[in-house]
Amino acid sequence: MSGKWLAVVGIGEDGLGGLSAIARSLVAQAEIIVGGDRHLAMLPTDDQREKISWSSPISSSINAVIQHRGRSVCVLASGDPMCYGVGANLTRHIPIAEMTIIPAPSAFSLACARLGWSLTEVETLSLCGRPLAVLQSYIYPGARLLILSAGKDTPRIVAEILTQRGFSQSQMTVLERMGGVHERMITGTAVNWEESEIADLNTIAVDCIADAGITPLSRLPGLPDDAYHHDGQLTKREVRAMTLSTLGPTPGQLLWDVGAGCGSISIEWMRTHPRCQAIAIEQNSTRLQYIADNAAALGTPHLQIIAGKAPSALEDLPRPDAIFIGGGVTAEGLFDICWPALRPGGLLVANVVTLEGEQTLYKWYEKVGGSFTRIAIQRAEPIGKFLGWRGMAMVTQFVVRSQ
Repeated sequence: MSGKWLAVVGIGEDGLGGLSAIARSLVAQAEIIVGGDRHLAMLPTDDQREKISWSSPISSSINAVIQHRGRSVCVLASGDPMCYGVGANLTRHIPIAEMTIIPAPSAFSLACARLGWSLTEVETLSLCGRPLAVLQSYIYPGARLLILSAGKDTPRIVAEILTQRGFSQSQMTVLERMGGVHERMITGTAVNWEESEIADLNTIAVDCIADAGITPLSRLPGLPDDAYHHDGQLTKREVRAMTLSTLGPTPGQLLWDVGAGCGSISIEWMRTHPRCQAIAIEQNSTRLQYIADNAAALGTPHLQIIAGKAPSALEDLPRPDAIFIGGGVTAEGLFDICWPALRPGGLLVANVVTLEGEQTLYKWYEKVGGSFTRIAIQRAEPIGKFLGWRGMAMVTQFVVRSQ
């Protein structure tokens, strides 16, 4: 344990009495105790040690902890500190070699034990300090959700979101103060949810049941065009699916969506995995609002939206793993900003429908190579009493990977 000055101890509703012998020893030996007001209240009333209560923003409290490096410090955290807990924040600032982390059962583990659910077969998310719109991308028929609540009002809001999405018959269970003497479970359906006397500390379990006639939204690329608010500046469903397939997002990667239109490419990039990130760059004010509305409705509220015209709006942005250019290819100097910004091995994909756009892409090709694909899509549409094929504008797609 040499060099380990910081202990992070997970604690449940049963307080100090529920800790293991090792955890109790770490708490007892600490010179300084850190935690939320609820955690610090679990200590004996005559405990005279120095205490630090978490404040907002939490970064200031973490700095206060770091200032005591070398002294014996113990952080009390709810449940498993590494499961949407403070432990993950601390490890971003303090080497793990200086820490000892002792987890208690997480709220997710406790909820699964109460409900008989397999933790490996549920979707887990936190709405603590996060936009409630995050929930949207987790809702699908048959999904079982475990949600860390932001407070007593969260179950009501979750019920409203489920009902608005066409999952009104979904079964909800709110689990309060799990592991303590005041533990309670409240059950009901989303559409009929009325319970308001709920503890701030609660976890929500949802068994998602779709209403009749509801068509679920897949997490795979190629959502229906009518899933978006737009003014016509939309990469159509078939082309969007092919473009996302070419971009090939993997967890944790960052995309620049240049000339984002209504944001469909960046939104579907982020929907592929919760850790995918994207920046949508758009100059039209109406479309900027479309992007924000679509991101919230489709479960990607963390999409970063930049108002401005490329290439000037791209300066000082974090380096991307991939860049998609759906509009403004002919802007002077765009390639000179985008190409060197890519991370090594990064991918640049550009779609155009005009001859001028193709000419620009060919100039890029002469500089760095790459490949071209022409995408032609036809949809059957009514022609009088009959059906006929109507072709969409052909798209020329340019793809090149950096070295």
